[in-house]
Amino acid sequence: MRAPERFLPARTAVLVVVAILLSACTSGSHRPAAQTSTGSPAAGASPTATAVSAPIPAIEAGLLPWRLGTPISRVTVLPAAPGHLLLAGGASSAGPSNGVYLLDTASGALTPEGSLSQRVQDAAGAVVGGGSVLFGGTASATVATVQTVGPSPGGTVPVTGTLPQPRSGAASVTVGATTYLVGGDAAVLATTDARTFTKVADLPVPVRYPAVAAVGGQIYVFGGEGLTDGQPVSAIQRIDPARRSATRAGQLPMHVTGAAAVTIGTQIYLAGGTTAETQTVTPGAGRTQLPGTWLGPEPPGAGAGATGHTGPTGSIVPTSGGIWAFNPATGAVLPAGQLQVPVSHAGVAVAGGSAWLVGGESSGSLVAAVQVLTPNASFGQAGSPGAGSPYYGTQLLIADRGNDRLLLMDAAMHVTWEYPGPGLSADPLGFYFPDDAFFARHGSVIVSNQEQNDTIVQIAYPTGTVVWSYGHPKTPGAGPGFLHEPDDAYLLPDGQITVADADNCRILVINNDKTLAHQVGTTGTCTHHPPASMGTPNGDTPLADGNLLVSEITGVWVSEYTPTGSLVWTVHLPGVTYPSDPQQVGAGPGNDADHYLEADYAKPGGVVEFTREGQILRTYHVAAGPGMLNHPSLAELLPSGVYLINDDYRHRMVAIDPATGALVWQYGTNDQAGMAPGQLNTPDGFDLLAPDGSTPTHPFTG
Repeated sequence: MRAPERFLPARTAVLVVVAILLSACTSGSHRPAAQTSTGSPAAGASPTATAVSAPIPAIEAGLLPWRLGTPISRVTVLPAAPGHLLLAGGASSAGPSNGVYLLDTASGALTPEGSLSQRVQDAAGAVVGGGSVLFGGTASATVATVQTVGPSPGGTVPVTGTLPQPRSGAASVTVGATTYLVGGDAAVLATTDARTFTKVADLPVPVRYPAVAAVGGQIYVFGGEGLTDGQPVSAIQRIDPARRSATRAGQLPMHVTGAAAVTIGTQIYLAGGTTAETQTVTPGAGRTQLPGTWLGPEPPGAGAGATGHTGPTGSIVPTSGGIWAFNPATGAVLPAGQLQVPVSHAGVAVAGGSAWLVGGESSGSLVAAVQVLTPNASFGQAGSPGAGSPYYGTQLLIADRGNDRLLLMDAAMHVTWEYPGPGLSADPLGFYFPDDAFFARHGSVIVSNQEQNDTIVQIAYPTGTVVWSYGHPKTPGAGPGFLHEPDDAYLLPDGQITVADADNCRILVINNDKTLAHQVGTTGTCTHHPPASMGTPNGDTPLADGNLLVSEITGVWVSEYTPTGSLVWTVHLPGVTYPSDPQQVGAGPGNDADHYLEADYAKPGGVVEFTREGQILRTYHVAAGPGMLNHPSLAELLPSGVYLINDDYRHRMVAIDPATGALVWQYGTNDQAGMAPGQLNTPDGFDLLAPDGSTPTHPFTG
């Protein structure tokens, strides 16, 4: 990490919308108010069923780094060849589409695969007899056509059948060899060949646009829009195909339509949708912001996140960002995560153990986003606070450099401690420019270097008392007791402090009595000539073997040194603009210690995983959009398997899944600095603290 005056980012105008919608779960006395609704017992549930059941994994919800070429909603999405989805029809800005495409979920590439005989949106879809089938939908009017995309798509998709009556806004689900059409009409239809249809039951609450999924041979219908009044409903309905019956089985904690329901493994999840509640706007944390929209998670205690468009009287008609897990044995509807982009009427399909949400509508606009939902127990347990967080089970410490403060947040993104703060001891050196902050001594102290204050402090947690310091405030120097832009100060197991004294071009190991134990590099000689000198070091991470992992800005080098200054190895990393704060990955018994990652402090910036021989194992580098990083200063691989990153000049913390490149979590509003709840200003360091006082991302410090 370096001082901002040397690398000023270009500032662009942004549309500032100060808002985040309160959850539908908390608005209106006629709605269930609890965020973790236990719901009503499912009608006909086993009398031995109890509210105690196996933990349900929360959802890792990611926004893919690529997007569709054209925003689209109400598209039919079906699994295709491995790693691909079939997209057919849908609504674009020009109206219903006849396009058929194959989507590569790894790259976002779209391959044309023919065209529908009839342009439709809101068609139900299923794979029947090896063909991808579209049932009904809306063109200029609701239609009854059945169109089948063959196993080898191409050309014009033929009309292969007709529904008993026109139907739109239905969903389909397959149980065994039978496909069922639910919604758009009271009648539930069954077919095994997409040509002949039989009525199974009538829905007690007739709806269109329901979310539908099946488990254990039962079909569950969530919400939808009432056929008679056009209003979202909260009913959970259950269809028993064997008994040819449909009953009410519970109630959602909100009225919702256009949501998506999926069965992943044996678990049903519900995501998104448009709710009935109108809500006012309040400040809150930013989630993911797309051009022309403002999308954010809820403020503390607000429940499932929502965003929306302004109604005729200035009210907000919200789009839900909530993800819920449904337990059919108990009727429980449990919060399980948050969409990165709240959407309704998205196309959805399950493939490869994940659910893929394609397009949809948000804030009254069509979107081109593609999101992937994957059950991940490392992201928590559905129904528990912080479900869906990449650092679930720990607390997150953020060095909010531009605001001259430290924030500690729980997994639900509630700020639990702030420094400086009321009732805390003041820093006698003046708490200014906290570039990094790391817990030490089992969470009883925080080590923070103030880069442009030229100081290091140890702050007792939670009292805020400064128990140790080094340097002279805003007085750079190279003599004993002086620093010049200190970076990455860590407490070592023996009680010494190591720090990259960047502008003096040296690494210092400082005793507790403030005498110098060791120095690596020659003061003022800022060239890479190991072990005699180094070029502007900005990282000195303690390693499992007791050595230090050093990054040098000048020349783009990463090296390992012993604390006494002996060089172990050094490597130049091609393609990296500005190395920042390298970390060791996978060190420990049975793991490969020759594996590292670092942030590339640039715009657009990225993350690089590499070996000490210079082999690049994996990179993250997105040129534009929500996934683009602007001078990321620190990236670490969390125990949950994702990167957590300081995205300094976009004023946010983000988590990226390295396997997909998806943005799976965010705190802060894109490109908008601030001190309000949910906002940051140039966050430049972070750390995790586990309940037992351990520090998962740097276990080899003091």
